[in-house]
Parts: sequence; structure tokens; C-alpha cells
Amino acid sequence: MSDALQAQVDGRHEELARCATQLARTPAGATRRDWQQAVEEELLASLIRAVTAGWRQGWQPAEVVRQIGRQFGARHARMATDAAAMEMRNYNSAAVDERWQAQLAELGAAAWWTSGDGYLEQWREREQADAETTVTCALEVLFGFSTLPRLGRVCPLPGTARQGVAASREAAARPPGQRALGRARVLLAKAESTEFPAEAEALSARAQEVLAARSIDDAMLAARAESGRVTAEGRRLILDGPYEVAKTELLDAVATVNRCRAVWHRNLGLSTVLGFPGDLDAVEVLFSSLLTQASAAMVQEGARRDDGGPSRIRSFRQAFLVAYAQRIGERLADAAGAAERQAVAVAADSGVLPVLDARHRVVDEAVGKMFPDLARHGLGAGRDRQGWLPGLAAAHVA
Repeated sequence: MSDALQAQVDGRHEELARCATQLARTPAGATRRDWQQAVEEELLASLIRAVTAGWRQGWQPAEVVRQIGRQFGARHARMATDAAAMEMRNYNSAAVDERWQAQLAELGAAAWWTSGDGYLEQWREREQADAETTVTCALEVLFGFSTLPRLGRVCPLPGTARQGVAASREAAARPPGQRALGRARVLLAKAESTEFPAEAEALSARAQEVLAARSIDDAMLAARAESGRVTAEGRRLILDGPYEVAKTELLDAVATVNRCRAVWHRNLGLSTVLGFPGDLDAVEVLFSSLLTQASAAMVQEGARRDDGGPSRIRSFRQAFLVAYAQRIGERLADAAGAAERQAVAVAADSGVLPVLDARHRVVDEAVGKMFPDLARHGLGAGRDRQGWLPGLAAAHVA
């Protein structure tokens, strides 16, 4: 088993194949059933330990299955889902966070196999694979789990959550705050569907103002509450390719305006966003809508083809999205600033700005605690002029 893992670390595919063959074939002097049972017990025990380690690295079920699929393919993602279901047998459901359970349910992470012939044998029949392919898949999934990088924990580990905490947090949310989020979603949906640039611009700016006003109200109420300081939370957002760099810059712009911090996990297609719950809601709905608007504007503008061919198209689109992110960040900042000035103007005291500054510090502390070695780097996106200028123009009408 360890030789197979080391072969994958070293990129020695022939050695991995040799190990898989050795494990799949019954050696002389052993019965087929006894050998298969021994191999399965060792493989599954190692796999379940690796799954547990993955949770401790900060990964959640949906993220890890997606990562295994990206790394190896759909067949491996299905086995990773099964591995997660096996590992979850170790916990009382009352000690598993509702968000965790929701991800498992969406993945369909439940035992479909019976206790008769063994999991690997039933998986082989279900996938119509031979014995060596089955063992190779298990070894590669084990490798995928065993080599997961650290992400930072944004959800309680299974076995440590208090049942009902997430539900009570949602129930405690103020009805006006929920209504504000609903209003913003309606405004952004209209911005995505309208054919009139001026209307889209007004709708998106209005959505940011609504969300910013909601954030300020939440901050002031929390500051006056006797329950003490509210802590920052984290959420993970998916950043699928292509043009991850430009999309990361857009997310960073949206997060910054809404008093959050986004940490990009390069090459994983993920970003961790830290902030207060209402602000995280704002980041999610705004980023999703603006990404939709940016993609539509980019396609409408059309690829600037020249002798460079496909690489030139990519350069144009990357520059378009980066320029869009830069300009839309400025527009969102203007809208949020207007809401902040309005709140200060109508406040009975001068406590708005100190409260907001305190929230900034709390978020920064959370980032430092979760990512102590974090370093900011320039994104280095290309400045294709044909993409850059239309990107700026598109941001104006977003």
C-alpha cells in the first residue's frame, strides 16, 4: 500500500500498476475470498483514515469529491463519495453540522452496497471494471485524500457540532435583513435579464446599496446587543476555469467592498471568503450575478481574433474580465460609500464608523488566524488592450 502511494508521489505509473496487479491477484497458497477480504479491509481502513484527515485539513464533502473528480475523473469521484459515506458512520448525526449533512445529501453519499460480497467487489460490478482497475481506482482515491492541502476550516468537524446551531442562527436573522437580501436578489435578477445597459447599471448599484445598508444595520444592532462580540465566519466559493485569475480579482473586489476578505486557493478552483454572515450573503449574491453579467458582456463583445489564434482570444477575454473586475469594484465601492454616508447622517450618535472599523479588524484577525502564512501577490493578468477597454466599458453598464 505504501509502495503504491509513494509511486504516485514520484509519478512512477508503471510501479503503481505493478502494485495494483499484486493486490488484485490472489497469491499462491491463499484463497481468493480471504485475499480479497484482506486487501479490502486494508484499503478501506486506510481510505477512511485519509478521509478523516481531509476533514481536519479543512475540506468539506462537496469540495473533496469535486477535487477528486478534477484530479482523476467521475469514476473516482463516485468512489470518493462512497468513502465519505463510510467515514460518516463514525458519528452521531446529532453532532454533524446541518451544512455538512446537506452536502452529503446532495452528493447522495449513502451506502448502496450490501454487506455480502464486499464493497470493492460490488463496486467493480457496478462500474463494469476489472479487478486491477478497481484496485487502481481505490489507490488513486486514497492518494487524492492523502495529499489534500490545507484549506482552513469553515464548518465544525463532524462529531463536534451542536445540533440546531445553524438553524438557530438562520432563525435569529432579522426579518428586515432577510427582506433586504431578497430585494437585492430581485434587483440583480432584473439586472441580468434587462437589455438596457442604463437599467442594468442602476439595478446593480441599487442592490449594493441595499446590501450595504443591511450590513450597517446588522453591525449596529450587534454592537448594542448584550451578547458580546459577533465573530467572523467563512464560506467557500467555487472558481471554475477558465480565467480563474480574472474571476478571483472580481471576487476580491466584491469581498473588499462588503467588508470581507477572499483567499484564493490557487489550482484548486476554490476561494475562502471570511466575514460576517450578512456580508457573506452579499458577496455570494453579488459575485454570482456580476460573474453572469461579465460573461454575457464578454461573449457579446466577441473574441478579438487576429493572427495569434486561440491564445489571442484567451488574452482578450482575460484582459476583458480583469478590467471589468477593476471597474466594477470602483462602482460597488461608490454605492456602498453612499449607504455608509447616509447611515452616518441619520445616526443619533457618531458610533457608526468605529463599529465598522471594529468589524474590519475582526475579519482581519480571522484571516490571520486561519491563514498565518498568507501573502498577497499581484495577479499579473495580461493587459490586452482590445480586451481591457471593452471590459471597462462593460463594467460601466453592469
